[in-house]
Amino acid sequence: MVRPPKSVEVQLDLKLMSVTGTWEPNDAERAAAWELYVELVTRVTVVPLQHGLLREALSSMYSLFGSTREVLRRYGPDVAAPKRNGEYNLGFLVVVMLNYAMRPVLAYWHPELEAWESQRAPEVSRLDHERAWPRAAELRASLDLTREHLSAYAGLLATACGVPDLRAAIPAPPES
Repeated sequence: MVRPPKSVEVQLDLKLMSVTGTWEPNDAERAAAWELYVELVTRVTVVPLQHGLLREALSSMYSLFGSTREVLRRYGPDVAAPKRNGEYNLGFLVVVMLNYAMRPVLAYWHPELEAWESQRAPEVSRLDHERAWPRAAELRASLDLTREHLSAYAGLLATACGVPDLRAAIPAPPES
């Protein structure tokens, strides 16, 4: 087994907020970080959306809120315990992830896509209707930027857990 580092350098630029400093994860934080890492690297939050519906991508991202809340509840206050000298804890880091990396994207794009979806004629497939949306490329670009932020989080969690970074198993997005 790989021995996890005692301390992890945190450098996250989330457009709306930047988080820089150190994090010395305790055992509960490492266990919770592993669960959150698995959630991130197996969703379009980190895996590029090459095919499929934008609605499914947004729904997958939204479901990460529930998964994260569940993990935080399960591991309890140990994942948010105050640290010395202003070091970060997992609770703070993932709440920042939800509120600054994901919430703005979801709050804006969920209703925008829903408004377009409400105009779909019954004889048109969901996929064809979504492909005809003039703003589809804009949403995909927003998802790509969010994926970059969340990928940085995934890397941070992998480091904290002392595991090889599984993002290496994710195919690169196709060149435009």
